[in-house]
Amino acid sequence: MATKPDMATWHGVPRQEIPWFPVVDAEKCIGCQLCYVTCGREVYEMTPDRRTKAVAARPYQCMVGCTTCATICPTLAITFPSRDVVWKVEREHKIFSVVRKEAGAKRDKSRVLQERKLAEEKLAGTTTRAQIRIAGDFGEKRFLVKLEEAIKGKPFDVVNLRLEVPTLKGLLEKAPAHMSFELTSTEMGDVRAFVAELKELVHANALVWVADSQT
Repeated sequence: MATKPDMATWHGVPRQEIPWFPVVDAEKCIGCQLCYVTCGREVYEMTPDRRTKAVAARPYQCMVGCTTCATICPTLAITFPSRDVVWKVEREHKIFSVVRKEAGAKRDKSRVLQERKLAEEKLAGTTTRAQIRIAGDFGEKRFLVKLEEAIKGKPFDVVNLRLEVPTLKGLLEKAPAHMSFELTSTEMGDVRAFVAELKELVHANALVWVADSQT
């Protein structure tokens, strides 16, 4: 298995230049497979014979400085180089100046992710559309004109408007009709306050607010 791209370097230092990896003593290894299961970097494989043993098949995928597998090994079969190896790399390659830059980038990324999360949470709690249905005599009330005036200059629009009347004669004779439309925010803002304004407009024109569903 090839080394994964994100494991090819350690803070900019080619991983192959850092001699940090586990060594398994086959005589001590009892094949418990703890190292194989625990290592998240897939360093280990198990030999496929009857005397199952762990082998460091991909040693340079080991995280520099990590000794977890050696800590949990019940027979102390796994060993690592001296920590001096890591400290030497840190000094020679001036790791801390690189780490400071990486830490800044990590904080920036974390801040962006947090801002995105907050924006998504805000959007999730925002009602941007509302289906509205009203009824009454629309003949002489010029309600459509008043509705147009109500949304003029505001970040809202009315779409899918339908007027349902029993008959044309019935409409002329002021028979009740139904109007339905969808109120939508043109800026993905909240429509609830404006829905309340429309409800007042409907009532002021002696019409009936039948229902609304907001999403």
